[in-house]
Amino acid sequence: FQPKKQTMERARGPTSLARFWGAQMVELPTLPYAASALNRVLSAQTMRLHHGRHHAKYVAAVNQMTARTEVQDSPLEEIISWARDHRAGGLLANAGQAWNHGFLWNSMTPHSGEPDGALAVAIGRSFGSVSALRDAFLKAGAAHFGSGWVWRATDGVRLEVCTTHDAGTLATGAELPLLVCDLWEHAYYLDHLNDRSGYLTGWWDMIANWDFAEAQFRAALGGGLRWTYADGPYPQPLGTRQDFEGAIAHVNKALVDPPEPDSV
Repeated sequence: FQPKKQTMERARGPTSLARFWGAQMVELPTLPYAASALNRVLSAQTMRLHHGRHHAKYVAAVNQMTARTEVQDSPLEEIISWARDHRAGGLLANAGQAWNHGFLWNSMTPHSGEPDGALAVAIGRSFGSVSALRDAFLKAGAAHFGSGWVWRATDGVRLEVCTTHDAGTLATGAELPLLVCDLWEHAYYLDHLNDRSGYLTGWWDMIANWDFAEAQFRAALGGGLRWTYADGPYPQPLGTRQDFEGAIAHVNKALVDPPEPDSV
């Protein structure tokens, strides 16, 4: 079989499977972990509602609004740019929310650690220390009025903390997002009520995904591709024996019944 031809070339690195085949419609990605995996900060109930209801609703709205339009089969990033250029406010809001949520799932992990490598050096250069970045993040998120998002981002030189209102997104543009935290109340109210500061503190300290942030930062430096919505879940570390055994079983299956040469 032959892949669809891609009209948009990528400047760096290998293409993912999603980019290789091209988008057919915007999809709801699976979570990169079990719904209960982040329960130190966010309960399984919150995650199921947030992913299965809120994110799913935005995805459905985007597909409905783009049906029979010139961007019907386009990647979500192109839909966002098209909606902005054509002042299609409803589509822009739903597409921005869909993209932000896809990025959010990858910004969290049950195996949080500390910034490392080039990212840690850049944090020291821009903020002085990880602790100072943490303070800036917590302050920006707590002070943000109403619904929105708090981001860690880079322009390729310096890091910054910024917020966007409502469905505001960094999906396109010069600033490349590293991590994002959802400030809409539906993201945390069941678990933290109106204690946004407590939610942000737990989010930073226990579930921020620094591996994903490091990968995004490498992309900003030209060492890879920035994440796109079609890429879906970012790989998670194996945290339990069950995860490990499942991975070994998957590999064994591929060894017993290998794919055809040169196949996807």
